[in-house]
Amino acid sequence: MALWHDRAGRVSGLKIATLVAVSVPAVLLGADAVLGGLGARPFDEAIHRSGDWAIRILTVSLAVSPAIRILSYPRLISVRRMLGVSALAYLLLHVGLYIADQGFDLPKVASEVVLRTYLTIGFVALVILAALGATSFDGMVRRLGRRWNQLHMLVYPAAALGAVHFFMQTKIQAYEASLIAGFLLVLGMYRLAAKRRMSLTSPLVLAAIAVAGGLLTAGVEALWFWAGTSVPPLRVLEANLMLPDTIRPAWWVLAAGLAVALLPLLLTPLRRRIRAGTRSTAERTAERTVERTA
Repeated sequence: MALWHDRAGRVSGLKIATLVAVSVPAVLLGADAVLGGLGARPFDEAIHRSGDWAIRILTVSLAVSPAIRILSYPRLISVRRMLGVSALAYLLLHVGLYIADQGFDLPKVASEVVLRTYLTIGFVALVILAALGATSFDGMVRRLGRRWNQLHMLVYPAAALGAVHFFMQTKIQAYEASLIAGFLLVLGMYRLAAKRRMSLTSPLVLAAIAVAGGLLTAGVEALWFWAGTSVPPLRVLEANLMLPDTIRPAWWVLAAGLAVALLPLLLTPLRRRIRAGTRSTAERTAERTVERTA
């Protein structure tokens, strides 16, 4: 079955759009490599870009399951595998570029992975995601049965390790790392709420998660700067509670979470109108049928 076909063998516009979206960063990276747009240290820039896109796409892949519940749109499940495999592909590119930058000296690469904590963490995340990618196909799903779901729950610790690696790689330039961590925390809370049978179509539940996510994001950022730079955490928290020229990641996480909380309020009346219109159309069709047969 082609990547752009659904399980019924039909061309899927959703899958085509997803395939195009996940391919764009790689195309732009390749174009910059050819045209000299990667700066004075092209390997470093390419390594960072591919790693950034790996954690971004992985985060989006984790958003699929809660989005299905929140939007009541089960078709999204058809792109979850594509997103997960794409994240793994960017991660493999990230690692491959690092190995190339080291002159393909595999013993040196291995020693760096062992000696540098952030590389060790990233390598563990890679091993987990590679195992998930290798078992993501229908045959392995059938072969593993219930164990497949248990195995693929490891995507959450892999994402957490990826976020830690991101923090350690960016050091004090931790704005996007904090943002990714915040989104991962919110997604984790969505999953926990669903497991506790809390409705993800409840605006109150989603709003509470948004507030908690914003506060936790501020806390994570404060702890990171305290651990990495000895900046007092209360100073970072104070900066998060203010609205200076640069909006802190915690506010973006809160805003995104509250926007999601509004979706059920907007979608419910729309679905009612669609159902009412469908009933009216069915009624008119039935009336015409009766008239023709009378």
